[in-house]
Amino acid sequence: MNVLIIEDERSLAREIDIFLTNYNYVCEVCYTGRSASEKIAVNLYDFILIDLGLPDYEGLDLLREAKSSNPEAACIILTARAEVTDRIKGLDLGADDYLPKPFSLPELQSRMQAILRRKFGLKQNTITLGDFLINLTERTISFNGAIVNTITKKEFDLIAYMLLHKNRTLTRTQLSEHIWGSVVNDDYDSNYIDAHIKNIRKKLNAYAAPNWLETVRGLGYKITVNA
Repeated sequence: MNVLIIEDERSLAREIDIFLTNYNYVCEVCYTGRSASEKIAVNLYDFILIDLGLPDYEGLDLLREAKSSNPEAACIILTARAEVTDRIKGLDLGADDYLPKPFSLPELQSRMQAILRRKFGLKQNTITLGDFLINLTERTISFNGAIVNTITKKEFDLIAYMLLHKNRTLTRTQLSEHIWGSVVNDDYDSNYIDAHIKNIRKKLNAYAAPNWLETVRGLGYKITVNA
């Protein structure tokens, strides 16, 4: 998941970056509103964390830009402002949540997970797929209570991202951009994603066939979840 951190307090920005990176988010950091505005205009993010108190830019203006150019991004306001009106304005402009400073990093990550569950219609952190149980919080896949410990971090990232977009076909480019934070050339991209999907299937097939992980010929891949 791609995250843009907009925070002029460099020590706090670095702490957020390190913490979320440890949770396998792909983070970019902007210390100024102007640089953030440039990135928002050209890049797509899953999360945008916006400090309202930027010295060179009005944080609410950045929120407007984010919702205009990247409407699918989840926006969280980070603010030391005590005024309730600022928070209300942010929520009215489309912010998904806000955190008053100082805040705990585990709470930030927990709120991000809650937004993902709400956004993608997941009522809980564990999902049953055939004979497998996926735990999004603990980042594990288990079969009959036994954890499939051969799945790598990046392989789990692929499964989790497709699960968040359940029943929707994702292209190789989308998977590459949102999992690795970059888009590479088409041939390499295709081989890279295909190799990871092949490895996932091989590892899970040792337990049971993952029929829920589908190839959509000529388009990409999807995870099918029956209601």
